Amino acid sequence: MSLQLPSFSLFAGLLAVAGLPIYIHAPKFYVDEYGVSLAALGVVLFGLRLFDFVQDPVLGWLSNKFRALRGQMVTVAVFLMAFSMFALFAIEPPINALIWFAITLCGLFTSFSFLTINFYAQGVSTATILGGNGHLRLAAWRETGALIGVCLASVAPTVLAVTLAAPFTGFAIGFAVMSSVAVLAMHREWDGDTVSRETGFSEILRDANARRLLLIALINAAPVAVSSTLFLFFVESRLLAQGWEGPLLLLFFLAAAAAAPIWSKLAQKYGAKPMLINAMVLAIAAFSGALFLSEGDVFLFALVCLGSGAALGADMTLLPAMFAARMEKIAPNATQAFGLWSFVSKFTLAFAAVALLPLLESAGFQAGTSNSAPTLMLLTLLYAAVPCVLKLVSLVLLALTPIEEV
Repeated sequence: MSLQLPSFSLFAGLLAVAGLPIYIHAPKFYVDEYGVSLAALGVVLFGLRLFDFVQDPVLGWLSNKFRALRGQMVTVAVFLMAFSMFALFAIEPPINALIWFAITLCGLFTSFSFLTINFYAQGVSTATILGGNGHLRLAAWRETGALIGVCLASVAPTVLAVTLAAPFTGFAIGFAVMSSVAVLAMHREWDGDTVSRETGFSEILRDANARRLLLIALINAAPVAVSSTLFLFFVESRLLAQGWEGPLLLLFFLAAAAAAPIWSKLAQKYGAKPMLINAMVLAIAAFSGALFLSEGDVFLFALVCLGSGAALGADMTLLPAMFAARMEKIAPNATQAFGLWSFVSKFTLAFAAVALLPLLESAGFQAGTSNSAPTLMLLTLLYAAVPCVLKLVSLVLLALTPIEEV
């Protein structure tokens, strides 16, 4: 198997475009274009994540059962993901918009889950071949690619809106092109001859460190889920900075992309755990600053984006490397393990949507219109204070967890 790390970076970028940005763009797109309620969208997103709770283990089992065909299965899954993205954004719903939203996201999330499980499981094998610090080196390439993908996806609709009447159609077409390139770049990297015995959930969850890392991942991902779900609404309604959403999102993710390889280098020198703790402190400081912002504070919010984005670079690089290193020891064929990891990562986004969007709507919040001072204060507290509390809990858990060097 060739070790072309740039191909991992490109494929990670593809998955990233289909992951976090969907929670940023899709709800607002369906609110603006089709008048779907925020509460209904939140319930659908949460219901799909509950479905993942059942399907992710099944997808991990299928991946292991038919591991000799892993490359072909990945190609089919990428095609399904690209088609679902096109149907979500480029096809006007032929049925009720909420039902269409649910159907297309189901196809998108299922293929995304399958690809994520296989991609991160393959990373365990590749990192083992790379040798010393292999997990951190691979994570630096992989997560930097993911963050660049998020950067492109976050700003693409804004950029395309300058030249296209239907920017999200252009976004979906661009995603299909990117899918084809990523499949070709990665096709030699899939290893169908991995360890034949799959480690089950029970064996993984019996390991104390694995359990603690999954819990940390769940809580630590929640602040990003909260801020991502509310980002566009915060910029538009709290800062009254309509038109700045794209540049600020780009700044946030560029900061993460630039910081990811730096965190990796620092972790190789000083240890992954101390560096991740430092990043959590940085995130708390950044989100605390957002509590005091009001209309017109675009420059100050840009500083918040820089700090929280840099902290995200550590979250996306160091924590998956820690988990992968642990799986190398207890679950060499890690498809089931990354089924759990995939579910944890996505559950936080869905939980944020189902908890926050209906809460805002019940408080009288309306996107794109003037909102009362109490409603805007609630938006600020949800966007900034909730992530601070969750990050603090994650920090304490991490400090109490013994982590082997990766």
